[in-house]
Amino acid sequence: MNEGHSRRYRDGIFSAISAGFFFVVVGAIFIVTPNLFERILDFFRDFDLVRVPNVGIFWPAPANPLTHRVVYLAVERFSFIWGLFQIVILVLRLVMRSHVSKDAETVSNIVFWLGTAFLVRTFLIETIRLPLLSPITRWFVFWAGIIMLLGFSLIVRAIILAATLTKRTT
Repeated sequence: MNEGHSRRYRDGIFSAISAGFFFVVVGAIFIVTPNLFERILDFFRDFDLVRVPNVGIFWPAPANPLTHRVVYLAVERFSFIWGLFQIVILVLRLVMRSHVSKDAETVSNIVFWLGTAFLVRTFLIETIRLPLLSPITRWFVFWAGIIMLLGFSLIVRAIILAATLTKRTT
């Protein structure tokens, strides 16, 4: 079996494990969170066009963001567990000598999912930490944070790829 075939086979195993773990985590969150499906529906029913503070445009957001704590807790749990799972996947990838692009992708996923858990906790769940921000401002600051986190995770991936490219060419 050649190296390319072996690498694709290992990547297929990681994909199958990830897909299976995803369903296990989602199922577990629904089991431990009473009425989560109904609360998710309530969350989306609460959406309205809301004025973005200090901008003057209207954008979709929950009219009452503080009433959806259970949904935010479920998202935080998923993000935290998925981020930790990505750490396990990274260790396995390093042990099995995956391609550096897959390692970089996994590190990027770790940054994104653990960062998302932090942002959910900070801006959507803990209302005491930032008392000067209104609930709707918190909602939009959360999404601005997610956009910045996406950018940061892509930069981390690029740095890893650039560092390994430099290492290979020297």
